[in-house]
Amino acid sequence: MTRISTALRGLVTGLAALLTVTAVHATARAASPEPRAPEGFVALRDVDPTIIQEMRYTTAHNFVGERVDGYRQPLCILTRPAAEALHRAQTRLLRQGYSLKVYDCYRPQRAVDHFVRWAEGLDDQRMKAEFYPEVDKTRLFADGYIAEKSGHSRGSTVDLTLVRLPAKPTRPYHPGQPLVACYAPQDERFPDNSVDMGTGYDCFDTLSHTLDPRVQGTQRANRLLLKSTLEDVGLVNLPEEWWHYTYKPEPYPDTYFDFPVSMKSLAGRR
Repeated sequence: MTRISTALRGLVTGLAALLTVTAVHATARAASPEPRAPEGFVALRDVDPTIIQEMRYTTAHNFVGERVDGYRQPLCILTRPAAEALHRAQTRLLRQGYSLKVYDCYRPQRAVDHFVRWAEGLDDQRMKAEFYPEVDKTRLFADGYIAEKSGHSRGSTVDLTLVRLPAKPTRPYHPGQPLVACYAPQDERFPDNSVDMGTGYDCFDTLSHTLDPRVQGTQRANRLLLKSTLEDVGLVNLPEEWWHYTYKPEPYPDTYFDFPVSMKSLAGRR
């Protein structure tokens, strides 16, 4: 009996010590300040408030099907040179009766990690019918749709489209509603107030390639208007995604940031 009591006391003592260490580590993590944006990052709305913002990853209407980690507010954050380049493009487009609309800008590394976890969870197919109807989820890494790093995390990459003015409202997405393939005709896809680019945003399909020869007529003209306007102000297109542009030269070409998307991350920045 004495040996059992001694063993029990040892076990209780060990558990108490373990809980204490765990609590100390948890407190330290809680006390650690969130990373902030470095100098040179700005809110796009402070540079050009006329650019429309529909920040998809703060909503459930994206390929993951839920709000993405790190997106605290529906806010476009970019390096100042990238934001100023968009302002120059917007000034030109407004004269032609169009506006830019951004879907995603700076993307924290924790959001990219969320994408990776989602891609590895093969049972989660809730948004397949819209965003990757013809792609097997096991192929997302091999086909280049998902990666462990994203240029968005460097702060000078933006996903965007064109809207014909005056802009019409876009109705909200309600989780669980029927989904339509992202390459369906525009009047059948989820309604977006943008011009017809041939596919919706974040469509995992080769039809999203900017110069895919199957995309012709008005759809191709719209893609080329976006491309030529942005290239004239220093933004370079990713050929596999008509919506994806990066300002060159990037202020942070080799740094992948992980501060949250929120105004707090920009506090004190210019």
